[in-house]
Amino acid sequence: MTPKITAFLKEAEHDSPFLVIDLDVVQDRYSQLRTQFEAAEVLYAVKANPARPILKCLNDNGSSFDAASLVEIEECLAVGVEASRISYGNTLKKKRDIKKAFELGVNIFVFDCIEELEKIAEVAPGAKVYCRILVNRHGAGASWPLSRKFGCSSAMAHELMVQAKVLGLVPYGISFHVGSQQMDPAHWGKAINDVAVLFDALREGGISLDMINLGGGFPARYQDEILPLSDFIDFIKDHLNTHFENDWPKIYIEPGRFIVAESGVMQTEVVCVAIKDFGEEIRWVYLDVGKFGGLAETIDESIIYKMDSHHGEENMGPVIVAGPTCDSCDTLYERVFYQLPLALKAGDKLHILSAGAYTTKYASQGFNGFAPPTEYFI
Repeated sequence: MTPKITAFLKEAEHDSPFLVIDLDVVQDRYSQLRTQFEAAEVLYAVKANPARPILKCLNDNGSSFDAASLVEIEECLAVGVEASRISYGNTLKKKRDIKKAFELGVNIFVFDCIEELEKIAEVAPGAKVYCRILVNRHGAGASWPLSRKFGCSSAMAHELMVQAKVLGLVPYGISFHVGSQQMDPAHWGKAINDVAVLFDALREGGISLDMINLGGGFPARYQDEILPLSDFIDFIKDHLNTHFENDWPKIYIEPGRFIVAESGVMQTEVVCVAIKDFGEEIRWVYLDVGKFGGLAETIDESIIYKMDSHHGEENMGPVIVAGPTCDSCDTLYERVFYQLPLALKAGDKLHILSAGAYTTKYASQGFNGFAPPTEYFI
């Protein structure tokens, strides 16, 4: 928690739940990436938190952007981002949205199947395209795996890039994603190897690609300690040198969580502390925010947020943490051995740390009448 956020929370008289974002942290995380990986173009993954103050902060610092929808593209343009610095990075796009994005000046699109490629060719003639391949299919090392929903096999990617040229598009590059909150740098190494093989095979067929998109995945700090960013970047550089020597293609990276997660703290209020039977040790702690209020990444207890209170960390005891709605799936932590102060009671405030990514925009627009958390930017 930064001094700015601490001061804000001390003076805050806002109803919870709310999220406060320290934009200095956003700028710092972006600067770390630019300093440690100078060869890479940083495309902020807008979906992580598309709030305009964040987009403006990053645009002012020279970032490019990865947009998942036409709305995200328009939000970037609204804060002054040049269309040439926006990639339409969702493999699933309506034809009319591709057409509109192209008309707005966006000229780079991702795909992973022939139908998507044909849509792009029809309404965005001559555009640059890159194909997303499947890597790390079982999500090893990632707290939030991406499974098989996105990407195709390398063999299919080869054929699709050939077809892209036939259709009058510019075969620009290959992308992959090793999984969100990826804790093991080794997964980038295997993926870079797959991409290098594909580059060579396409070059032999007369298609020279210009770009590798390494995706996102750089982790933020929640409960557990994580490797420093330099370990990930150095590992990636070593593998790029191994496969491409001194002739690297253009490198894109798409960080989202790394840039914004640790910039945000969510304040929540304890609604009730309950014990369900005589002699039970485990308490149920119900908060005024839950899965439907933005904490969707607690599904399967994937992301384990750290929570602080004024009681400190002494005299802790086991709890099950749940949200406020009348839905039994709105339980955040039941299997994990979560600990909160024994003195915790209704009305106490808890601060959920590293909550700046994938929270407020995951929130429903009023399930059970609970409004999404308000956002403040400092």
